Amino acid sequence: MENEAIEKTRGGSILQFAPLQSSIDEGFWHRLSSLKLNQWKTDESAVSITGFFAPCSHSRVSNHLNLLSESLPPESSEHSPSTNTNHSNRNRCVVPGTLYNTNTIEGFRQIDKQQLLKEEAEKIWNDIRDGKIEKDCSLLSRFLLTSYADLKKWRFYYSVAFPALVLDPPATLVNLKPASEYFNPEEAESVSIACNEWRNSTITAGVPFFLVTIASNSHARIRHLNEWKSFRQGSEKVLLGFYDPCHLPNHPGWPLRNFLIFLYSRWNLETIHFFCYRENRGFADMGLSIVGEALISPQEWKDLGHVPKAVGWELDRSKKLTRSINLATSMDPTRLAESAADLNLKLMRWRALPSLDLVQLAKTRCLLLGAGTLGCQVARTLMAWGVRKITLLDNGKVAMSNPLRQSLYTLEDCLNGGQYKAIAAERSLKSIFPAVDAKGVVMAIPMPGHPVSVQEESNVLDDCKKLQELVNAHDVIFLLTDTRESRWLPTLLSSSANKLSLSNEGKGPRLGCYFCNDVVAPIDSTTNRTLDQQCTVTRPGLAPIASALAVELLVGVLHHPLGMHAPAENSGLSERGSSEQPLGIIPHQIRASLSQFSQMTLVGHASNSCTACSSTVILEFQKNGMDFILKAINHPTYLEDLTGLTELQKSANSFDVDWDIEDEIDNDDYVEI
Repeated sequence: MENEAIEKTRGGSILQFAPLQSSIDEGFWHRLSSLKLNQWKTDESAVSITGFFAPCSHSRVSNHLNLLSESLPPESSEHSPSTNTNHSNRNRCVVPGTLYNTNTIEGFRQIDKQQLLKEEAEKIWNDIRDGKIEKDCSLLSRFLLTSYADLKKWRFYYSVAFPALVLDPPATLVNLKPASEYFNPEEAESVSIACNEWRNSTITAGVPFFLVTIASNSHARIRHLNEWKSFRQGSEKVLLGFYDPCHLPNHPGWPLRNFLIFLYSRWNLETIHFFCYRENRGFADMGLSIVGEALISPQEWKDLGHVPKAVGWELDRSKKLTRSINLATSMDPTRLAESAADLNLKLMRWRALPSLDLVQLAKTRCLLLGAGTLGCQVARTLMAWGVRKITLLDNGKVAMSNPLRQSLYTLEDCLNGGQYKAIAAERSLKSIFPAVDAKGVVMAIPMPGHPVSVQEESNVLDDCKKLQELVNAHDVIFLLTDTRESRWLPTLLSSSANKLSLSNEGKGPRLGCYFCNDVVAPIDSTTNRTLDQQCTVTRPGLAPIASALAVELLVGVLHHPLGMHAPAENSGLSERGSSEQPLGIIPHQIRASLSQFSQMTLVGHASNSCTACSSTVILEFQKNGMDFILKAINHPTYLEDLTGLTELQKSANSFDVDWDIEDEIDNDDYVEI
């Protein structure tokens, strides 16, 4: 027998295999990005994934292992090792794989690929020796994927390996011919029928390795590998079959390599008749399928119990292949901008803010009353935090002096009399970030102390109703106008509708609103102002600081368990503030001076005589509606009389008090939130 094998070897040639090639769908990389950002973060642990291949049915799609979005685990699962053995899809033979995704490009380049290949080969070898292959033959083929995802540029670097144990010396090919020539016509027809039935069964469709037995009456059957012992001593003709992804007529596909190792080491076969099963339009094709005979010489590693050497990294001109794909060029610019914006926030959750609620931020509807210096900065900062619904209300136009301080405007917005700020701001926000849902509303805010004529009352009431509708349609109201009286009506409407603003109430002692700090009603503050007062000149750094503090305060409130009812805190709680909240303390008031580079956090409780949020004012508004607002607009002392401020001032004037003012604060560098 040994001499016969030697003679066959001399007449044969080395058995060569067509390597598998990776084919990775674009959706795979999108899914990997999502998992990296939302679940894996900085974890570089190995992740179990799955690939798919099918018997060759067309030369253009042959010899590929496909990775699709569903190859990755669902985002809710932990990446503990598991093998997908679902064989129900006839077009997808499952191949278990392992993904190593690194945090840096340097880490990707420093991966010990040979060690990884060796470890994967040991898994295959152990499954062969333990008999697991007979139970689940999909374990015989595996793959490795190493990758680095540069999510800022949407470029992915990766390498793929298909670990194959090595025969040394290699197997010898004695004979290779189309199956249609190997079988007689009756056998060929019977094998085709048996293979089609095997492939159409929901139980066996994806089982890639099998036995083909042909009885003396030419009747063929396809059997599982674990049936080998039950008939191997019989008179049936036996072929060792596998789904062959290769289309080449003179070379079997890559899966045969590990199959030969299994047959030799587990079943002690040295002469192997293999059947490379291929299809045409989804049906068995004996003209494309090939049958061959291979001889395996004694292997030293078998006697010594060693793990055979392994090969399998994709090569390019005999060098290990590192590939990259740039998805930025194929992505819609809007989608790309949205992904980039979300990236910054999701990266914050890796270490700094694990509890950051991006969904809550994205759905928060913000109404910005004023699209000037503060409004522009608040809008930009809101977008940076992930807020996607922003409405800006303003009735002014962009002046030549605005663009330097107001970051949403350019010189183009100032020409021909100037564009309306609200409209220009909406356009600018969308040009910066197309995914933002921005809207500009051109409207003046009715103000106490600014009486209107009878002819104007109808328009003023319409504006009041429109402003009320806007307040009701939003979650957060920012008071960013440049006069005190213009903040009165929004404060009243916000308090009445229980909307969150920078001066709303909380549980426990009611916190003061913007108007609780003063004991006078809002009056006309715009008449007889000098030029510098009309332009509300401040130090250039003041507006960005105040705007940033306002938005940071909003984000803190949104992440507090009590939301807008969060209790007021100050910096004296601890060195870092409230240890219970990831974003720190939530102060009621923030006061700062740029000239002294100082900042204080204060708490002010609500006043029962407040002209904007006291129960007296709220009840009167809810009772009389717009008639109440018209009285407040046209009668300067109406709000003071209603709330009792008139009597309070009379009482205060009866006392003779000496005030000792040691330091005066320069209003030009003072900010209150």
